[in-house]
Parts: sequence; structure tokens; C-alpha cells
Amino acid sequence: MLNLTGVTAGYGSTTVLRDVDFAVGEGEVVALLGPNGAGKTTLLRTATGLLRPSAGRIEFAGDEITGRPAQYFSRGGICLLPEGRGIFPSLTVRENLMIQGRGRALDASIATASELYPVLGRRLRQTAGSMSGGEQQMLALARAYLTDPKIVLVDEASLGLAPLAVDTIYEALGRLVRTGVSLVVVEQYVQKALAIADTAFILNQGVMVHSGPAKEINIEQIYERYLGINA
Repeated sequence: MLNLTGVTAGYGSTTVLRDVDFAVGEGEVVALLGPNGAGKTTLLRTATGLLRPSAGRIEFAGDEITGRPAQYFSRGGICLLPEGRGIFPSLTVRENLMIQGRGRALDASIATASELYPVLGRRLRQTAGSMSGGEQQMLALARAYLTDPKIVLVDEASLGLAPLAVDTIYEALGRLVRTGVSLVVVEQYVQKALAIADTAFILNQGVMVHSGPAKEINIEQIYERYLGINA
């Protein structure tokens, strides 16, 4: 479904990704792992059209989309949930849902979000930034259900959340997977990402150093070789 081939990308004169190959199949769940600064967020930004690669190809659903504007990626069914929630904190929950729905009837967006996360239905008039971190992440994840994407890329959904909130977020990701949507997860909790993933990629210093079935990954080896700590 989504294929990056020989992609090199970065910011200005700084190269972050070097000749990266990355692929996500239809209905596949991919864990993208690596230490801080490895280039994971840059890869997601490149894969969603927010960053234009200096070399390589991006293909989606059989069409080459390299260099096209980010709006083309999103309208085609690629949804990025960025690190840092990706919501408008000064707007109300209702207003955020209206924006996320992209022209969808507001009542329908509210009904969908409230069914997924009842707490959102009770906070419609509350500013999004005044909710807890877990509730804000629920609001961010609601967009994946409102825009009918073909693939969702999630960057550090659990960042800064309490363990109970992390469990709730992963329950939501599990529901999303069961709808048949392809999913890419960048996650600090390696075990949680691998538990729902079919395939794992490991990025280190801008180079893809491993790809293969998630169930065959040696967690201790990942921590020691790529994250620099003992499991």
C-alpha cells in the first residue's frame, strides 16, 4: 500500500534519512522503532508529504506520489497523528471534532467520537488543552475514525501519559486495526508496539538496520544494540 524506496530526506543541509526502504501492506500493522534522533518522525513526515525527499520514491496504492503536496496525501487516505497530540488546545472539543471531520456532518462526528470515547461527549464545550493528557490523545485519535483513512501513522501516542492511559490508547489502536486500516506505530514502549504489530522496522542514525516479522524480534537485543540500554 505505502512504499518508500531509496528515500533520502532532511532539513536544509542536514540529511536525516539515508537511502531508506520502508513498506506497509494493506491491513498491516508496522512498528517503527529506534533510539531518539534516529529519524522516525522525519520518516513519518516524509511518508505523509510534509517533507519532500531529496532522493527516492514514494508510492501509495500503486501510484507514485513523490513531491506532491501534503493535502494530496491526506485526501488520498494517509492520516498522520503527530507527536504532541495534534489537536488545537485553545479550541473546544466540539470545535476540534468539526475540524477533524473535514466537512463531515458535525453531529455525525460527535456521535462517532462519543461512542469511541464517552468522555469526549461529556466535554464538548471544554477547551481541549484543559483536559488530561490521555483525554487529549483520545481526541487526537478520534480523527482516525472521522476521516476514513486507508493508513494511519501514529507518532508516540503514549508520550507523557500514565500507564492506565497508555492501555486505553492501545485499546483504541486495537479497535482501529480491526477495521482493516493499515497502521504504523512509533512508540517508546517497544513491547506494546510489537504486541500489535505484524512487522517491525528498526531505524538507527537515519539508516534502516532491520526489518522483519515482529514476533521474531529479540527485545533484549533491540534495547542493547539500538536503544543503548539493558532491557
